[in-house]
Amino acid sequence: MTTYPAESYTTDECRDILDACRNTWTGKRNKALIVVMWRAGLRLAEALALKRRDIDFTNRTIRVLHGKGNKARTVGTDSQALGAVNDWLRIRGFGEEEPVFCTREGKPLKQDYVRAMLPRVARKAGVSKRVHAHGFRHTFAVELAREKVPMTHIQRLLGHTSLATTSIYLASLSPEEALDAVRGREW
Repeated sequence: MTTYPAESYTTDECRDILDACRNTWTGKRNKALIVVMWRAGLRLAEALALKRRDIDFTNRTIRVLHGKGNKARTVGTDSQALGAVNDWLRIRGFGEEEPVFCTREGKPLKQDYVRAMLPRVARKAGVSKRVHAHGFRHTFAVELAREKVPMTHIQRLLGHTSLATTSIYLASLSPEEALDAVRGREW
């Protein structure tokens, strides 16, 4: 199995990918799914397991009941991300017990579908990087680090047991960004 280095996407690349999602039932679902992985840092399996009751629009949180190692956590997200999810839910149909991200028949969406869909949409968007679900999770972590969110908070949001794992996610930060973080310190 080939191992690739941790990579993240720019905000413009993420927006271009979202814009490349068609304005159809399927396109709106795919857009909302990408937004949840990017703006809440969810793993693909976590996003696909979401039920309507796991999303709190008032408090702007998403509850992950069965993360890696079967650990539960609550993550925050922004109102724009929840707006995309809400747009999807308005046209989705089905009841509360079906997964948020489902097929037209209300069945759970398969990971293989998403793994094939993401590169296709990225090509359509003109993004030349290798685009995959976990890359949006890395992007979430890198964006938070650039916004000066403490690494321990990022660790908690990602559901990592080890800070060393979180640091791998942040390896794509440039050396200049690390220097700027120190240059800005005062005493």
